[in-house]
Amino acid sequence: MSGENVEVVRSIYAAINRGDWDAAMLLVDADFEITIQRGPNAGTHRGRDLIQTILKDQRTAFDEWIVEPEQVFESGDQVVVVVKSLLRPKGTDAGFETRNGHIWTVRDGVALSLRGFPNPDDALESAGISA
Repeated sequence: MSGENVEVVRSIYAAINRGDWDAAMLLVDADFEITIQRGPNAGTHRGRDLIQTILKDQRTAFDEWIVEPEQVFESGDQVVVVVKSLLRPKGTDAGFETRNGHIWTVRDGVALSLRGFPNPDDALESAGISA
């Protein structure tokens, strides 16, 4: 494993965590596709600009939203990540954590797609990984 695809994904998380949308979007394809299983934006969405709008919109309800990769697995052009999100809703001091699974497809240093799973084990299973 070269680790290049993992570094692309880690760089995207880091850029989003610091609010640098331009840096994050430079690492995704213009036709980037994201599939969200639950919530108000559930479904498959395509296009860098639309996805940036959706992600920014989701984050408006929070004063803090940090996504930390806990476990990362690389298999060919797929990067599977178990992520812990630390969230603090706007106007509160109380935060909470969630854990999800992400499967990224990365080729030639560019992220092509992301599939989100509410349960990290579902992402691992879908990618054929046993942790």
